[in-house]
Amino acid sequence: MRALMARFLRDEVGATAIEYAIIAGGISIVIVAGVRGIGTSVSGQFNAVSSAFK
Repeated sequence: MRALMARFLRDEVGATAIEYAIIAGGISIVIVAGVRGIGTSVSGQFNAVSSAFK
């Protein structure tokens, strides 16, 4: 039992997976923020073009 616990504490596979998940989460937040900012800008331009045709 002691050997199993020692091996579990030395195993870093789970820690690596958690690190990758945190990195992926951070990247996805940046992407969402960027798309939201670009979407607002593009929406404003579509509204301007739509108003020009009226």
